[in-house]
Amino acid sequence: MNKFQEVSHRTIQTGIFLLIFMVSLGTAGFWYIEDFSLIDAFFMTIITVSTVGFGEIHPLSDGGKLFTSGLIFFSLGSLAYVGSSMASFVFDGELMNYLKTYRVDKKIVKLKDHVIIIGYGRNGEQAAIELRDHGVEFVIIERRENVLARIRKDVRLLYIQGDATHEEVLKKAGVGRARALIATTPNDADNVFVALTARSMNPSLRIVSRASEMESDMKLKRAGVTNVIMPERIGGQRMAKLVTQPDVVEFLEYILLQKSKDVSLEEINCNNMADYFVNKPISILKDEDSSGVNIIGIKISGAKYVFNPDPNLTLSRGDQLFVIGSPDQVKSFRESLESPKYS
Repeated sequence: MNKFQEVSHRTIQTGIFLLIFMVSLGTAGFWYIEDFSLIDAFFMTIITVSTVGFGEIHPLSDGGKLFTSGLIFFSLGSLAYVGSSMASFVFDGELMNYLKTYRVDKKIVKLKDHVIIIGYGRNGEQAAIELRDHGVEFVIIERRENVLARIRKDVRLLYIQGDATHEEVLKKAGVGRARALIATTPNDADNVFVALTARSMNPSLRIVSRASEMESDMKLKRAGVTNVIMPERIGGQRMAKLVTQPDVVEFLEYILLQKSKDVSLEEINCNNMADYFVNKPISILKDEDSSGVNIIGIKISGAKYVFNPDPNLTLSRGDQLFVIGSPDQVKSFRESLESPKYS
């Protein structure tokens, strides 16, 4: 249960408790002090607490008048407390946040083959931007209230408030239906625990984790992390490359990070490759394809990488091709690779 649900439930529960307490106290008081019947005592309590202005059903003694006065003050104070709490809940924006969280939760339930981002710091936010640019659906798990306030300003973001080391939070994010999880928190121990929990809930999940310490690399991989990223090491390598090979770095960044859609470097799985190309050399595929893409690499059966593959290298359905071209060219190449006319 998030903070907004806790606030609303606590306010409602307090109001209900005070109402029951006032009615019980008033009924018992009029019954004991004025010797009213229970029905008369209950009715006298209701008209007193509600301040509707009805007269006494029986003349009151001095003790009864004092009790009635106290009951009125107590009821007015209770109603003022509950009313101010509800007004604060509505006018301080908490109601809108509660409603947005409710709508977000309904959308998350419907997600499938999405990505879960743990933490929305600098790394998490950049990951979210990149996934959005590629049209990939994702859910953010964040526990810091100040960060959540920033997330809520973007109506496109789906989020869950909670600690990702807890299994119920990952379950709420749909980890069993997700395709990947990105752990961006600076605490390596938290990332290890998240990886262990997520891996046990979804054995086929791809997990990418940030690491702050060099010795955390192997721990994270033993915990089930597929890829470990060290931002500090990558940043240092990139700065050195910009000195030694500036044009190469800028060229690769243009391909991988550019916002335009002029060129795209894509990986294409051969699982659905037409029968005609199975166990045939790459040259056969190139002869039949007219898309104009360039095959720059291949991952053979999920193990060995081959760059600039030889035209005589044979293809299998366990391979992955790395191609470069415009989005239209890549689409045309994929259609040729999986075309039914070659089956």
